Order: sequence, then C-alpha cells, then structure tokens
Amino acid sequence: MSLKEHLIELRNRLFISLIALFVTTVAGFFLYNPVMEIIMEPLADAGGQANFASAVSPLDMLIKVSVFLGLIMSAPVWLYQLWAFIVPGLHKKEKWTTVGFISAALPLFLGGIVLGFWALPYALIFFVGLTPGGAVNYVTAPEYLDFVLRLFLAFGIAFLLPVLVVGLNMIGILPGKLILKNWRITVFLICLVAAMAAPGGDALTMFVLAGPLLLLFVAATGFCLYNDKRRAKRAAERDKENEENANNASPLPD
Repeated sequence: MSLKEHLIELRNRLFISLIALFVTTVAGFFLYNPVMEIIMEPLADAGGQANFASAVSPLDMLIKVSVFLGLIMSAPVWLYQLWAFIVPGLHKKEKWTTVGFISAALPLFLGGIVLGFWALPYALIFFVGLTPGGAVNYVTAPEYLDFVLRLFLAFGIAFLLPVLVVGLNMIGILPGKLILKNWRITVFLICLVAAMAAPGGDALTMFVLAGPLLLLFVAATGFCLYNDKRRAKRAAERDKENEENANNASPLPD
C-alpha cells in the first residue's frame, strides 16, 4: 500500500471515529441530567453543595460531560478503527497479541472507573468532614466535576499498569524473575502511584486503589514467570532441533 493510500485510509478511519464521537456526544447530551444526578448525589450525602460561579458555567459543564460520555461510549468504534489501521502491518501472531491486549485493557480501564465511583463517596466524606464547624462547604460545580473525572481517570489508568508490565515482558525487556526479585520496590511503587493518583492524597482512597493494584500485579507477575518459562522452553527446543539438524547434515565431499 502506497503512502497516499495509507493517508486516505487514515482519513477515512478518522472520519468514522469522529462521526461515532459526534453521535455518542449527542447521546451524552440527553444523558447529562441523570448522570449529573448520580455524580452529585455523593456530594450531597457528604454534606457538600455544588454551585455555579458564572452564567456560562452550566453550558461549559454540559459540553464537557457530553464529550466525556461520548468518548467512553464511542470507545469500541475508535479503538477498532485504530486497530484496523495498524493491523495490516502486523504478523498473524502480533495481530492476536494486539487483540489480547485490547481485550484486557478495556475491561481493566472500565473496572478502574467503577472502583473509582465506589471510592468517591468515601473520599468526599473525608474531605467535606474537614470543614470547620459552623461553616458550609460550597464547591463550584466545575471544580467538583474535575475532581470526579480526575478520580475516575486515575483509577482507570492505574489499572492499565499491569497490562504495561505484561507488554514489557512479552517483548523481552522485563523478565518475571526481575519483578519477583524486586517485589519490595514494586509494592512501594504501587503505593506511590496510588498516593499520587488519589485526589487530595487521602489514605482511604489510596488503600482502595493500592489493594486491587497489588492483586493485579501479582497476577501479572505470575503471567510473566509463565511466559518466561514458555519462552525458555521454546528456545531450548529450537536449539535442540538446530543441533540435530547439524548432526544429521551430510558431510561435505573432500
């Protein structure tokens, strides 16, 4: 395929992705009110109150939430378009590896968002509980929305880190034994990532994020050790086969 054909294909796939994003953003517009009721409920339960600081703030929030919902709902379309654009240049084995990574990454990312939603009320209770007695905690709605989105994205992206570890192992950069040998450093880094990802750095949100991450890294380490063992076995079989072929080769005539 020529460069021009690649560019045409890229344009077509971008166009399809943008159309899907537009349609799902419109759908997000109609879902705005019920979604905001769900997001605002934990704040109200914690004793906080969201306010708009200007006349245009509700419009800004409507656009931001609609686009965010559109990105999530259109993810299967634009992820497929990205995969379909890359896959022609991959070997058969690499194609299936790519499918495996996408199949693992998407549910892990969504699982992280779900866990973030579960942790949201507890984080709000902690922060709002710091409000001095006799005072009312007024939160601007855009700031609260940014807080919620950061929390969801932090949990979602953190859940993708084990996929990155497995990917580095599969290309031979990160052996499983190295991860196992440095498990103390791994635990420290996981807690550090959880502390940085937790909005405000409260301990409860950090532990809620660190616990599942530790379990995921244990599973990722087990897979890496299994993959290293399988790779070493294949290499030994290949060396044995090459040695047998060399021994069975006909000697050169004098």
